[in-house]
Amino acid sequence: MDRLQLINTVKQEMPQRRWLHTEGVMQTAIELARRFGGDPEKAELAAIVHDTAKYWAVDRMERMIRENNLDIQVLQYEKELWHAPVGAWVAEHVYGITDSEVLNAVRYHTSGRAGMSLLEKIVWVADYIEPGRSFPGVEQVRAISETDLDGALLSGLMRTIDFLKEKGKQIYPLTLEARDSLQQEILER
Repeated sequence: MDRLQLINTVKQEMPQRRWLHTEGVMQTAIELARRFGGDPEKAELAAIVHDTAKYWAVDRMERMIRENNLDIQVLQYEKELWHAPVGAWVAEHVYGITDSEVLNAVRYHTSGRAGMSLLEKIVWVADYIEPGRSFPGVEQVRAISETDLDGALLSGLMRTIDFLKEKGKQIYPLTLEARDSLQQEILER
């Protein structure tokens, strides 16, 4: 599937406002990749498909996770996390994307994980700071992302964890591991 076919296919999976978000993530991911030495084409590809399953029915996502033995643990946490592993599966098995870096960037764009690759960091941060996002603290993370990808990621992860705690929500273990791993990476520099 070429780029234009992929874009047209993914657009069909979401409302127009989510596609506008996806376009923002695409542009931001390309900019971050160029700024921090990543691959802009891979960043754009991961951004195109990152939310492909976001608007699927919850029971459809749950079925996909169970039937394909995806990250079953995710079912114990917020449903907002589910579209990431499902989206990675769709990217591979429906859209024919075989690049494991791209698939992992999609898989971990909501949770993060310990030892994130450069591409995973780029897509996570791009999703967090794309121009359409407007919530407390996003401007600070955008400012950090001008010079420090890891700093922007750490700030975004910590803000996400604090937000979930304030709402009384369970925090997905991979998110805590992502924060802890990144803090360790930064300390070891």
